[in-house]
Amino acid sequence: MEFKTLAPNGPVLMIPTVHGDERGFFLETFRQNEFDAQCGPHVFVQDNHSKSRQNVLRGLHYQLERPQGKLVRVIQGHVCDVAVDLRASSPTFGQSFTALLDDVNRHMLWVPPGFAHGFLVLSPEAEFVYKCTTYYAPEDEHCLRWDDPAIGIDWPLSDADPVISAKDREGLSFADCPKYR
Repeated sequence: MEFKTLAPNGPVLMIPTVHGDERGFFLETFRQNEFDAQCGPHVFVQDNHSKSRQNVLRGLHYQLERPQGKLVRVIQGHVCDVAVDLRASSPTFGQSFTALLDDVNRHMLWVPPGFAHGFLVLSPEAEFVYKCTTYYAPEDEHCLRWDDPAIGIDWPLSDADPVISAKDREGLSFADCPKYR
């Protein structure tokens, strides 16, 4: 596995070694000792799996009191994955980090606690799986507005408007959203 740090103490792109032949392929998606060495000692307590259709944009979500680190990957389809640093003490505070994840490149992205996270589906549909370091707590969930110009995320949008949940349409601006210290 190759690890590419996108920012100090920030997101890490994980590129697995894929062994393939005429029968198919094999890859290792997680090894605790390598993850600890490259990303820090985190324990995962919950796995999630979602399926979305093209132009669905989910996010940018985060938990403030019980921050979640997420190890994300796409097992079918193609997404643009985004993490925004909401740690006020970080040198990359307010910056966004983008990775294209799909079932061909099989890349994974580590999104540390303290980041808002979201993704846009670029293929006809996509299945997205991720491991979390803390349990989902709906009462602690916050949403940063996906299209806030203060962040300036360059989403690869098609001609169609993104499909967004009512909750995500009510996301707060970067100036107004609660942040980590």
